[in-house]
Amino acid sequence: MTQQNRFDRRDFLKATGVAGTLTLTGLAGCSGNGEDGSGTTTAESMEIVAGTAPGFPPFEEKDGGDLVGFDIDLLEAVVEATDYELAGWDEYEFGSLSPALQNDKIDVIAAAMTINDERDESIDFSDPYYDANQAILVANDSGFSPSEMADLEGQTLGAQKGTTGESVVQDTLIPDGIVSEDQYNSYDNYVFAVEDLVNGNIDAVVLDTPVADSFVAEREVSVAFTYETGEQYGFGVREGDSELQTALNDGLATVREDGTYEDLVAKWFK
Repeated sequence: MTQQNRFDRRDFLKATGVAGTLTLTGLAGCSGNGEDGSGTTTAESMEIVAGTAPGFPPFEEKDGGDLVGFDIDLLEAVVEATDYELAGWDEYEFGSLSPALQNDKIDVIAAAMTINDERDESIDFSDPYYDANQAILVANDSGFSPSEMADLEGQTLGAQKGTTGESVVQDTLIPDGIVSEDQYNSYDNYVFAVEDLVNGNIDAVVLDTPVADSFVAEREVSVAFTYETGEQYGFGVREGDSELQTALNDGLATVREDGTYEDLVAKWFK
């Protein structure tokens, strides 16, 4: 659960016109004790650190040494519309994000994280900001063209650890006898899974539809079919952190109303 590469992108948002004006008053902070000894909320207490898991394009990925993606730009725009200040980003494997949040290593998760009952038992979520399903990705030169889950029988599948794609394999395909545990490969991120797919080491990858579309645009792969899951992504916050949760919800509403959200969708998905 090593954290790496914390950096500040606020200047980028300000330079591109996405940033709003911060007023560091009025809300209790989510780091530090929130007071300077006289009962006044300090600027430091308003700073929050975000956590993400690169390797999930176009939501979060590395471009050279830079962390980029829809989640990165969206969260920064949302926070700029609140009284909070984004101090920087920490990078984790996806499965380590919730523990990092619970252990106060980070204050918010922005990682295309699906809102579900299991996660909601240990962390809270903002309002949803993106809808998705699961896609079955295959290599173009493999000759494998499944059209439904039953067609995956006996094939070797891959997915990223801790994701909905992995849950589909472990909670549906393996119990239903479509694939065995030995026919499933778990990866730290989807970049590695797709590399194995293209190299012929696995037969298909189960992953979120917008991420699949991103790989289709860049690799010799295609979406064989879509598995409807009706997922919604949300920003994760510590359980009971209602002030930050409310601020993020208000910020999401602001960026939707002022057109920033649609601009970012156009930038990353169209």
